[in-house]
Amino acid sequence: MTLTELKYIVAVARERHFGRAAEACFVSQPTLSVAIRKLEDELGVTIFERGGAEVGVTPIGQRIVAQAQKVLEESASIKEIARQGHDPLAGPLRVGVIHTIGPYLLPRLVPVQIERTPQMPLLLQENFTLRLVELLRQGEIDCAIMALPLPEAGLVIQPLYDEPFLVAVPRDHPWADRTAIPAQDLKQQTMLLLGSGHCFRDQVLEVCPELSRFSAASDGIQRTFEGSSLETIRHMVAAGIGITVLPVTAVPENPPADSLLRYVPLEEPVPDRRVVLAWRRSFPRLAAIEALAQAVYATPMPGVRMLEGLAAAHQD
Repeated sequence: MTLTELKYIVAVARERHFGRAAEACFVSQPTLSVAIRKLEDELGVTIFERGGAEVGVTPIGQRIVAQAQKVLEESASIKEIARQGHDPLAGPLRVGVIHTIGPYLLPRLVPVQIERTPQMPLLLQENFTLRLVELLRQGEIDCAIMALPLPEAGLVIQPLYDEPFLVAVPRDHPWADRTAIPAQDLKQQTMLLLGSGHCFRDQVLEVCPELSRFSAASDGIQRTFEGSSLETIRHMVAAGIGITVLPVTAVPENPPADSLLRYVPLEEPVPDRRVVLAWRRSFPRLAAIEALAQAVYATPMPGVRMLEGLAAAHQD
């Protein structure tokens, strides 16, 4: 059994015709037919039903063809791995991003990355932090852009940037003209937060002590609504339902004068989150990781503090 024979049976199954399959494989029809008959004799089964106007595939043949397709794909992967060994930047990089970073970072990052390393397309996936960590462990993705803290996972962590939080209020809210808002004042308001499972919700409750302290108290936050995304919450704030805390990258750079929202900084010390790039210790394409990190550092993101120059660290 050879890869060439497997390629022939896949071609015949696709074309349902020996002549067209031979043309697709750039061989003569007798050559292809003899090779397939040899394979059938070796396996002791009939893969194709011959004699009609169209070649049919037997039930056992369908299973063999499906497996042959997988073998050919894996063979191609071996060649791709070898090619990437010569050039770590050649070939796709599978990148996970959490939901509260993806919509704001990726539209800015991807054009920069394409310009810098066009030979390394990004295969992107949004998900929750815990799911991305699981995909990293399983090797389903190569790296992930997430926010600290992360669960202990034996990953390597490269700091990317620190991102401050601010408050979004309706434009007619009494706080709309403030220059800054003390974190402790948030407990007086109807707060709109992301639902459980979103790490940004936990980050807001952690870095805004007043929210964390009063959220379960009888004199705490008046009411709390839970949204499925920051954009849903932003629209709820615009409708006058309450206020929320957002990362600065979620704020439009030049909001129109007639915007229904106003964005107000929090008083010093301003709470923030650290965004990092994480990957498995065993991942061999470190040059690809470095290229992605450098693309992030080169991405214009007003309001964030880039952390280029900080060393990567292991998280055990």
